[in-house]
Amino acid sequence: MMKEYKCKKCGQFFVRFQTTQKVCSPKCAIELARDNAQKAREKAEKKKLKERKARLKSRSEWLKEAQSVFNKFIRLRDKDEPCISCGRYHQGQWHAGHYRSVGACPELRFCELNVHKQCQPCNNHKSGNVIEYRINLVRKIGVDKVEWLERQDHDFKKYTVEDCKEIIQYYKEKVKVVNNGL
Repeated sequence: MMKEYKCKKCGQFFVRFQTTQKVCSPKCAIELARDNAQKAREKAEKKKLKERKARLKSRSEWLKEAQSVFNKFIRLRDKDEPCISCGRYHQGQWHAGHYRSVGACPELRFCELNVHKQCQPCNNHKSGNVIEYRINLVRKIGVDKVEWLERQDHDFKKYTVEDCKEIIQYYKEKVKVVNNGL
C-alpha cells in the first residue's frame, strides 16, 4: 500500500508519482503556482512600501524609533531588578527612566549608564523620583560614574537620521542577544 499525501492546494489525498510532488493534479499545480506568484508580488509591494515610508520619515520619527528600541533593551537588561528609584517589584508598567533627562542632557539620551528600569509611578508621577534614583544609582554603578553623569561638560550630540538608523540596528542586535541568553 502506497503512502497518501495531502494536496497543498485542494486538500484531497493522493499518491505521489514523484518525491517532489506537492499537489494532486496539473490544475492544482497551476493554481498553487499562481498563488505563490501572487504572494511573491504582495511581498515585493510590501517591501517597496516599507522602503518608501522609511524615506519619508522625519529625523524626529527616526529618533523616536531609536528611543523605543533603546528603551526595550533597557527594560530587558534590567528585567530581574527592582525599580531603580523605589526598589519595588510590582505588576505594573515598567519604563526606561533617565537619571539625567533627555531635555536637560540630550547627549546622554542613549547612554546605558544614564538609563535604568523604573516603575511608571516613579517615572511619571514623581518626576523620576530623582533623590532615590541617585542613591540607588550610586549603589549600582558607583559614585565616580554618577558624578560623570552629573558633569556639565559632555560633548553635545545632535543625532542625524544615519545615527538613529545605526542606534536602531545596534540595539535590535543587543535585544536579540539578551532574548537568546534567556
